Amino acid sequence: MNRTKVAVIGSGNIGTDLMIKIMRTAHHLEMGVMVGIDPASDGLARARRLGFETTAAGVAGLLKSPQIDEIGIVFDATSAGAHQHNDAKLRPLGIRMIDLTPAAIGPYVVPAVNLDEHLDASNVNMVTCGGQATIPVVAAISRVVPVAYAEIVASIAAKSAGPGTRANIDEFTETTSAAIVRVGGARRGKAIIILNPAEPPLMMRDTVFALVTLPEGEDGTTAKAQIAESVRKMATDVAAYVPGYQLVQDVQIGEVPADQPVGTLLADGPHARPTHQVSLFLQVEGAGMYLPAYAGNLDIMTSAAVQMAEKIAAAKEAAK
Repeated sequence: MNRTKVAVIGSGNIGTDLMIKIMRTAHHLEMGVMVGIDPASDGLARARRLGFETTAAGVAGLLKSPQIDEIGIVFDATSAGAHQHNDAKLRPLGIRMIDLTPAAIGPYVVPAVNLDEHLDASNVNMVTCGGQATIPVVAAISRVVPVAYAEIVASIAAKSAGPGTRANIDEFTETTSAAIVRVGGARRGKAIIILNPAEPPLMMRDTVFALVTLPEGEDGTTAKAQIAESVRKMATDVAAYVPGYQLVQDVQIGEVPADQPVGTLLADGPHARPTHQVSLFLQVEGAGMYLPAYAGNLDIMTSAAVQMAEKIAAAKEAAK
């Protein structure tokens, strides 16, 4: 099998976890170059020990690599601002980019929802860790009933949040909110992230609240059962590539009281008043390949990115 050679830009938490995951789990990918900007970073040191080419000169160093003509896919695990610069440098070479920052230059991809839709895109965006965890279940709900509003809260261990994550809090909320609408199917979305400093560190937890309108009478009962089943199936689909992903408890569906103001949460334009709130509680346990199991936020991002790259590489091989 001819594997697609890849490079990883960003030698921090996400980039290092991604490198290890490519080595251990990928079938169609081959690690080529680890790129960073800090010569003393642990990610670059690990890559060197593993026998991979490294550079601390950023994308400029990658462009000078003797392997540059062999690189088919580049993963960018830096920051939103840095990704714009990196994309501008690499796009003329025709190298496919998988963006693990909230830059959102390319279309959003959440593998359990739309893995096959953007295989030809030159740049795809993996949204955010919170988006990868919650958008699948928002999409599962919207496949059954219209979702007027969806709000997600992602709580991650502070120790698992590197400088790139911390620098991109605003971009996290904006990109995730937009993807809740475009990929999840909600009319309006909102995202919140919490960096939890608790000791010992807690695992990634995600909460989803969705406002929906259910049919009256027996059809409403049927719709509730269909929502719960759709969410359970989606959780199984995500767990196929993120084994630590799980629903913490059964799907909760309750009526929205007639006197509860919800108008400020809804998108502009004509719409039916939501009748029910769907509540979901998720946990993501990391695979422990680089950071401990509490870092599910890393695991779900790198797992999703590898899924996308594997699909691109497999399609390339099949087309030969």
